[in-house]
Amino acid sequence: MAYDKFTVLRSSAVPMPIENVDTDQIIPARFLKATERKGFGDNLFRDWRYENDNTPKKDFVLNNPIYSGKILVAGKNFGSGSSREHAAWAIYDYGFRCVVSSFFADIFKNNSLNIGILPVQVSAVFLDKIFTAIEADPKAELEVNLPEQTITIAATGESEKFDINSYKKHNLQNGYDDIDYLQAMKSEIETFAAKSMY
Repeated sequence: MAYDKFTVLRSSAVPMPIENVDTDQIIPARFLKATERKGFGDNLFRDWRYENDNTPKKDFVLNNPIYSGKILVAGKNFGSGSSREHAAWAIYDYGFRCVVSSFFADIFKNNSLNIGILPVQVSAVFLDKIFTAIEADPKAELEVNLPEQTITIAATGESEKFDINSYKKHNLQNGYDDIDYLQAMKSEIETFAAKSMY
């Protein structure tokens, strides 16, 4: 299995209401040398998280102990800029399994889906409601239900549907990447190939 199966995630969330966050801000280019997906979480939002002497910046949300969870709630147009997969790797390696925004850059969205992160696109109105709920209670939980394709603010019960490609949904629910998907169909492929020979 490429990553953990994703069905229903209930978690507190980390709010980052910054718009137009690009992939260079998510993971700066100088940290792209590694080819494995491990270790990138240490440098997630590196230039926003740390001073030049590597001390944490107290005013950045990831350094604020009152916020935690497996869901990152971001502003509009998250993941714009270059197509680097490492941005999604860094978010996953840090521990996030879901990113919520009112708009995602397409390449970032697909890179996330390919490695087990669920990008949930909601309306601007619902995004504001989520930020308001977290502001009222930093431990406020969200429930992301992939089978039902809904995201719910637990404290209020307010919910909204989200869209996802059926193939990507299937893979997330099974913890598959594209290769795992093909391997799972191995017997069907072999049967089809055998029939095609005659």
